Amino acid sequence: MPVYSNIEVKDRDLGAALKNFLKSLLESDAVDALLVPWHLPQDHHIMPTLITDPKSLDGADLLSPCFPLNGAKLASRLTKRPSGKKLGLVMRPCEIRAFVELVKLKQGSLDEVVIIGTDCLGAFTNADFEKFSANVPENSSQVFYEGMLNNKTEGFQGLEPAPACTACEHPIPENADIILGLYGTDPATGVAVEAATPKGETLFQTLGLKTGSQPPGRSQAIEALVSDRIRLRDEMFERVGEQTGSIEKLSRYLSGCVNCYNCRVACPVCYCKECVFVTDVFDHDPFQYLQWAGNRGKLKMPSDTDFFHLTRMAHIGLTCVGCGQCSNACPNDIPLMELFRSVAHRSQEAFNYQAGRRMDEPIPFSIFENKEYEDVVGLASNES
Repeated sequence: MPVYSNIEVKDRDLGAALKNFLKSLLESDAVDALLVPWHLPQDHHIMPTLITDPKSLDGADLLSPCFPLNGAKLASRLTKRPSGKKLGLVMRPCEIRAFVELVKLKQGSLDEVVIIGTDCLGAFTNADFEKFSANVPENSSQVFYEGMLNNKTEGFQGLEPAPACTACEHPIPENADIILGLYGTDPATGVAVEAATPKGETLFQTLGLKTGSQPPGRSQAIEALVSDRIRLRDEMFERVGEQTGSIEKLSRYLSGCVNCYNCRVACPVCYCKECVFVTDVFDHDPFQYLQWAGNRGKLKMPSDTDFFHLTRMAHIGLTCVGCGQCSNACPNDIPLMELFRSVAHRSQEAFNYQAGRRMDEPIPFSIFENKEYEDVVGLASNES
């Protein structure tokens, strides 16, 4: 059973309360280092930063609407081999789910890791965050989280969280050891802290936290939020289906692609060291381009753009967590998240699989199932 406690919030400063909690983790030697979202000193940007000095946490910002990259790849890099140190990873739910998939793929480890997850309030796209931070230079994170928690977004300058966030039905951290709960609480006075695993319970003991019960109303608040997100998600799936329901429509949807491969680089579960699209396989000779153009009368350049995206759909459809970084990275604003999320949802649904749901749930095709797609292969398994 989960164990609950509470972090006191003073002077309505939720950000300070969360930073003080993280400082206690370092000061008590519960962890040796923390990977946290941190304000860069040069400007308003926030990037994941590895911190060992508690004083440096003054610049941490767990609730900023800035989400420039999915930290799962960084967590993979930090945990792929033993370090002999205990690492605390402060991540959004989609980052945790992506990291779970990478661990299953032997690209990371949970052995020396404590995962601290926060209820996710969402984030702006990179472009919209630039506008938001320019218009709200002071206390922009506080304006955002108070607006999201109180459903009062007048201070957002007409901006809305990224589509990946508004259609995400996983706002609560799954597979986190410690959950910092915001929904269904009064964050002006306190934050619910949940020890969701034995590791989390050990941290409670190390920090000497008093245990209590789940805040009343939290479950109902989460249920209502998830229900609304699922409705918006399904509406998104329907729109994308109408826009990409044929090869011609799909080509039109992807027509702005310039083969920059930013989406591949930004994707947290795309981990291959060498991608086939940057090998000689697609380094065509000049005469081939001219021959194809001659056969068809014309040839869109760059070529192979549709094939690139179809290959990525097949490659990461079962592990996609819908974080939206593919869309965030696209220089031509192609709504890639909507397309990939739609395909991934149907692919995962076919296998009764959900990326990042559980560590003990093997990725489809990584194991053999006797009853898998019997109608396709034409075989029926014998039941004993």
